[in-house]
Amino acid sequence: MTPSLDDSKAALRREMYQRRRKAYVEGEKAALALKMKFLETVSPPEGAAVSGFWPMGSEIDLRPLLEVLSNRGHRIGLPVVVAKEAPLVFREWKPGDILKPGGFNTEVPADDQPEVEPDILLVPLLAFDRQGYRLGYGGGFYDRSLEALRGRGERLAIGVAFAAQEVAAVPRGEFDQPLDMILTEDDVIYTAA
Repeated sequence: MTPSLDDSKAALRREMYQRRRKAYVEGEKAALALKMKFLETVSPPEGAAVSGFWPMGSEIDLRPLLEVLSNRGHRIGLPVVVAKEAPLVFREWKPGDILKPGGFNTEVPADDQPEVEPDILLVPLLAFDRQGYRLGYGGGFYDRSLEALRGRGERLAIGVAFAAQEVAAVPRGEFDQPLDMILTEDDVIYTAA
């Protein structure tokens, strides 16, 4: 019997949590390397809004990059879950802002922070492949968000991860949204998406 897509994704998630925890040992060094890769590779147009995420657990830390982008005048949005099967809302964050607990063990901007519609999205993941597909946490929030945002105009979706999170092929379904590129501490991957 062939495992279902959900079963395949669940098995890969278990493996990738372990693999990411091992890669996290080099967390600070990897965060700085990823920041430099982004700044050398991606040239956000003046005024472009960028979404990032506050790291949770063993995720790669985007905070050094987000601070640089904010200081260069880019509006930064952090993701907020507003409903179970809805796209994310991105609320504005600036260095020094105090965050509050959000769903799924995240930290998010206050409810009164303005929404930001990102032109460039830095997307968290558990696993990625070179075709541009990612394995997320199973809620489908980024897939719904990317689909909605792309329906309103061109977006650049960049997966950010440790190099150790690469796999040959991510199990995917018809609603999974591909990424345009992936940045790790070691590589810049232009995907087939």
